[in-house]
Amino acid sequence: MSLTPLPEDLKEFLEPYLPSAPKNSSHPFVTLTWAQSLDSKISAAPGVRTVISHAETKTMTHYLRSRHQAILIGVGTALADDPKLTCRYPDDTKPSTIFPFVVDPKGRWDYSKSTLYQLNKEKKAWAPYIITSEQVDDGGLLESMGGRRIILPLRDSDSLQNRLANWEFILSAMRGYGVESVMIEGGATIINDLLVSGLVDSIITTVGPVFLGSEGVNVSPPSAIERLRDVRWWTGVQDAVVAGRLPEETT
Repeated sequence: MSLTPLPEDLKEFLEPYLPSAPKNSSHPFVTLTWAQSLDSKISAAPGVRTVISHAETKTMTHYLRSRHQAILIGVGTALADDPKLTCRYPDDTKPSTIFPFVVDPKGRWDYSKSTLYQLNKEKKAWAPYIITSEQVDDGGLLESMGGRRIILPLRDSDSLQNRLANWEFILSAMRGYGVESVMIEGGATIINDLLVSGLVDSIITTVGPVFLGSEGVNVSPPSAIERLRDVRWWTGVQDAVVAGRLPEETT
């Protein structure tokens, strides 16, 4: 299915928030992006794939991917959504050129059963780099497709301090593999932690005109954050997009 055309004024709106030289030479430029409901939910319930964005802002997602070298998600999103992790902008008939990364500390995601694996077999997308602390024996399948497991000394995720330390490891490792810009799309724990990590360069959030209710999965960082800097809003057919940067004390 072809993408809905991207409005030119949306491109202009996004431009100031797109990757430039990383402010920290040991980390990539990090864009944190997600779609949420009016009640700040990113899904209707844990593990439930939920459509929030209008076709117009779905195209925006692929445009954003086209402006980054890599895309990163967590294992929860990989398991719940089975995403393609591809870039379809500007031409969805050509192979995707974005590098997918999946953070999977305990080796829970079965790459061989994923949609991404099928795309890899058809040479329509790059194989993923899986960031983990566990050695997984898949008979060499991932490497045969061009992917890789990056084994890092990740700490237990039972505390915010440990999780933030893990992000230092992860982003440094990505930079070591030549990644200069990454678009991080979730899930909720990743978004919430990175909001207070001091590692994010830009935030781009889609707000859809829907309420998902009390069972939904929240975007809500572990501590309060003062107002974003350099904030701009764009309004489309149904959705609104807000872009900005975190306050200096959290960057």
